[in-house]
Amino acid sequence: MPSDLLIDLHTHSNASDGTESPGGVVESAAAAGLDVVALTDHDTTSGWAEAAEASLRTGVALVRGTEVSARSEGISVHLLSYLHDPEHPVLVAQNDEVRRARSERARTMVELLSRDFDLTWDDILAQTEPGTTIGRPHLADALVHAGYAPDRSAAFATILRTGSDYYVPHYAPDAIDAIRAVRAAGGVPVFAHPGADLRGRVVGDAVIEEMAAAGLAGLEVRHRDNGPDQQRRLTMIARSLGLFVTGSSDYHGAGKPNRLGENTTHPEVLAQIEEIGRSDVIRP
Repeated sequence: MPSDLLIDLHTHSNASDGTESPGGVVESAAAAGLDVVALTDHDTTSGWAEAAEASLRTGVALVRGTEVSARSEGISVHLLSYLHDPEHPVLVAQNDEVRRARSERARTMVELLSRDFDLTWDDILAQTEPGTTIGRPHLADALVHAGYAPDRSAAFATILRTGSDYYVPHYAPDAIDAIRAVRAAGGVPVFAHPGADLRGRVVGDAVIEEMAAAGLAGLEVRHRDNGPDQQRRLTMIARSLGLFVTGSSDYHGAGKPNRLGENTTHPEVLAQIEEIGRSDVIRP
């Protein structure tokens, strides 16, 4: 595999909380000069087929994945699952339950918001595509559309922040169980933005050790939400535990300032992911 490939292993489409279609994400990856892109929508594989078509059309190789929601000791943990079997019953059931919980949580939050803001469930649906996994980003988009916040980031920092009067947690499986489900489905589990302490609490070294023992394969170290100190800490942890290190943009289209290719993954790491994963990378 050439050593100069540009590889971005974390993006989102409007199948979850991005603003571009799955095919549009791949087209944007081509325009950004990427050689390989991963589509990793939250708890769904619904965008895989469209992204695969765009891969063949644009020449950008596609790593099919999912960002799996989990928790550890009450702290949110996100796992990037690469190249798993999309029909494996354990992982499908887990993702279905999380999507159901996200939807119920979103409805409850809208009920709370409606007491102080002119906002309805129809306003949320207007910010989504059919089949979208609805979550807080879509509530933020509705608040922006109604003029209550200037952008999605501002809505998250104020009205929808964790601990606000409108915030409601949602169900997510234990991180260890989620890792085992990903492995059972033939996927490659990588801990997404594990040092994003500006978002909230992050798990300690001992938890990452437990996750590694359960089958965690890598850490997403090069990510804009991992500060320099966290990146140094996570690099040392990865070395000590024999985990590989990835870098990614966490692109959401217009939903976040993150830009495609702002952090990338070394081709040798992609080769390791391919070797472990059950599904193939789509190469035009």
